[in-house]
Amino acid sequence: MAEKILVVDDEISLQETLAYNLKKQGYNVETTGDGSEAIELAREIEPDLIILDVMLPGLDGFEICRILRREMTTPVLMLTARDDEIDRVVGLEVGADDYLAKPFSMRELIARVKAMLRRVRLDHESISQKETVKPKSGIMEFDNLRIDMTRREIILNDAVIPFKPKEFELLTFFAQHQGQVLSRELILERVWGWDFIGDSRTVDVHVRWLREKIEDDSANPVRIITVRGAGYRFEG
Repeated sequence: MAEKILVVDDEISLQETLAYNLKKQGYNVETTGDGSEAIELAREIEPDLIILDVMLPGLDGFEICRILRREMTTPVLMLTARDDEIDRVVGLEVGADDYLAKPFSMRELIARVKAMLRRVRLDHESISQKETVKPKSGIMEFDNLRIDMTRREIILNDAVIPFKPKEFELLTFFAQHQGQVLSRELILERVWGWDFIGDSRTVDVHVRWLREKIEDDSANPVRIITVRGAGYRFEG
């Protein structure tokens, strides 16, 4: 079945050009130039990828991405007319997976789309090989620990604990792969993204922060276990 792509851009000529070229690659494409409609379309068609312009009338791309990220993990490629570093940083912080500044070549955009969808397929393949925790109503529970995907909250002993966005994403990734050994490289790719500039120590630091928040004794963890020479394993 052809993969579905949602294109959100209020520049009609670009919207049509993107749709034409993506359809030539065999993708099913839906388009809109309205932020509110984009959110409804994403919920309705559940696309495999969203191409999202930053500058939109009404809700901008950052806010749309922030709203959708609370509900789904669909990869988002953000477009902008500016190449400001702050736009890139904000876009990645609200949950975008990749970033492309206008003007861009269609060849580069298609290459990025293919790479992002290829990672999604690999995710599905690796996840399908082993059972994963499927949250009911957006909630995963592990004894006194609860992860609310919809509200983006981590609740321990009925109290909401503070966390950073990446800490939440990391714990969610662990929880969704309970009992599986996850390498630092895999964690970096799935949680931080393939173009993250950094090393595996980033994972270790975030794991230490998580342990300090969810373990009774962070020096002797029972939830996030270190597997020597391999990575980490989450035990619910």
